[in-house]
Amino acid sequence: MADLIYSTNWEKSVTEQPRVATEQLARASFLKRLLAMIYDTLVAVAVAMCAAMVLIVTLVVLLKNGVLSLQGFAEPADLIQASVGYKLLIQVWVGLWVAGFFLWFWKKGGQTLGMRAWRLRIYSTTAAPVTWGRLILRLIFSLGGVGTLLVLVDFKNKLALQDRIAHTEVLQLTAEANHHKSW
Repeated sequence: MADLIYSTNWEKSVTEQPRVATEQLARASFLKRLLAMIYDTLVAVAVAMCAAMVLIVTLVVLLKNGVLSLQGFAEPADLIQASVGYKLLIQVWVGLWVAGFFLWFWKKGGQTLGMRAWRLRIYSTTAAPVTWGRLILRLIFSLGGVGTLLVLVDFKNKLALQDRIAHTEVLQLTAEANHHKSW
């Protein structure tokens, strides 16, 4: 395991929590990670649906009131379905909200809601704090969860692809260490 890294690698609100020595914690198994990912997928789908609804309703209102042109279509829904630009806008918007969900929870507490439920938390494997850049790398190289499959073949270290690239690790917390006063 890496050098002794404390939860103080997170921002100030998280550092007010009692220090947890990571050397006493085991790295998370593939099964625990998978269960947390299933939970987080349900939350991410809800976030995606809400984000899509907000943008689509906004577009419909703007199109119906003439702020945006209907371009010859009778209904806003027809234009949105036929337009590559509008569909791409909606997909990018939803993608940013889902990415923001993961990044915000990882940065603010080291855990998403699914990780919290399964007592998992992200820690740095170096003395450097976990920055937004490292979290974005972690998100990209998780490859939608596929990067976690590396844990199945990495018996010794139990590091996923995203952990290796972002210099992080996912640890199984004790019940006492899994408090959430900083949220």
